[in-house]
Amino acid sequence: MAINKVGSKGIEDNSVAAVDFAPGTVTSVKLADDAVTNAKLTNSSITASGTAIALGASGTLNNAFIDWQSVITSNTTMVAGRGYFVNTTGGAVSMTLPASASIGDLVVIKDYAGTFATNNLTILRNSHKIQGVANDSLIKTNRASLVLIYVDATKGWLFIDEHNVGNLGAPLFTEATGGTVATSGNFKIHTFTGDGNFVVSQLGNSPTNPTGGPSNVDYLVVAGGGGGDNGNSNRAAAGGGGAGGYRTSFPSPSCNAGAFPIAAQTYPITVGAGASGGVAARGSDSIFSTITSTGGGHGFGGDNLTGGGYGGVPGGGPGGSGGGGDYHPTGAGGSGNTPPVSPPQGNDGGDGNYGPAPEGPPSTYPAGGGGGASAAGGDGPSPGSIGGAGGAGAPNQITGSNVTYAGGGGGGVGRAATDTHPNPDATKDAGPGGAGGGGNGSTGGTGTNAVAGTANLGGGGGGGSAGNQPSPLKQGGAGGKGVVIIRYKFQ
Repeated sequence: MAINKVGSKGIEDNSVAAVDFAPGTVTSVKLADDAVTNAKLTNSSITASGTAIALGASGTLNNAFIDWQSVITSNTTMVAGRGYFVNTTGGAVSMTLPASASIGDLVVIKDYAGTFATNNLTILRNSHKIQGVANDSLIKTNRASLVLIYVDATKGWLFIDEHNVGNLGAPLFTEATGGTVATSGNFKIHTFTGDGNFVVSQLGNSPTNPTGGPSNVDYLVVAGGGGGDNGNSNRAAAGGGGAGGYRTSFPSPSCNAGAFPIAAQTYPITVGAGASGGVAARGSDSIFSTITSTGGGHGFGGDNLTGGGYGGVPGGGPGGSGGGGDYHPTGAGGSGNTPPVSPPQGNDGGDGNYGPAPEGPPSTYPAGGGGGASAAGGDGPSPGSIGGAGGAGAPNQITGSNVTYAGGGGGGVGRAATDTHPNPDATKDAGPGGAGGGGNGSTGGTGTNAVAGTANLGGGGGGGSAGNQPSPLKQGGAGGKGVVIIRYKFQ
């Protein structure tokens, strides 16, 4: 007798095996609703990409299968879960990673024509890290195959399957804008002659890719020079202005590594102005990032009516380099490297003097020269009839040319009331400005005017002077404006 019904209570769990069914004997019409449930089956779910999905349920396979795209021949932004045959026969191609990503996202790339070595493939990171580094990847090996999986913000996208792949890090170089840009060999030089911004958009990656550029720069920061003061109305001479502070990292080791680390950000640049001539004024500071060069100290003329060096008050002002003292013996030069930094940003100004002229009579009044980046300002000699020399500046080749910066201003020399020389001014020489933009001092009476420091070299202005009344005063020279220069490897 045929069995046409089977009660559920008559069948124990796992008692019916596949061999108990003849082919085609059990069809859907033989099964009552819910007669067979997952609980009655040995395998009640399937597992895909580590996720279990119950039979009869729905779910996402989370990149279990790669959706391969048509051949790519131009720059493309990738989508997670897709594979890309990339053909660079016609030129280099950039493949951009997805803008957003979740753990487990995959992308796959295959060199379609075996031309990645000739025309490279660049994988653009699109704000994510690749292999834990904020660098794009350059693929330049023929027949390369790559699988990338996203992990987290710390590591970003990791290569989990690589074939025919060499160095995965693209050689990157620093990229920036701002100032006047020039090149010297493999280096870019940004020169700021006024305030501006140094904007870094990309850093070099030489620590992770030896063919890339360093992420450091070299700098030269020179402040504004100090002004030379006027001589007073009693035939006095004034000291020369001190040079603006001089700070540099160049040359760094091998002249290409850079010594100052930077980030991809905007750096405001301040270029210090030179001080006005004829007043006891310091130059203005120049600033790049954490590097501040101090303005040059003022020269001083002294005044028997208001005090100053003539009345016993110290003469030259402090600064990057100190200003020269006035003509009186108590007119001491100002201190350089103030505030102190290492290595020093400048030197002291020279002292003034009051003494007999070698051609005599009478007495002369030579003031001190302003300090420079490489040397202190010269003292006004005694006996002597020449102003103290401005201190020498420092040569630097950061621009690719040898330029000397931050020379001190020369001291002035006064004319005595009892000077009976037939041509008294001809016997007196203004103190020469220091190499690097320092201005010459002046001579009193009918002599020469003081000279301003050179703009964008940070030189100190020359010291002024006065002669027998009613001879005109000779005004001191203005300080020269500073400069900021930044250099880095760009190729």
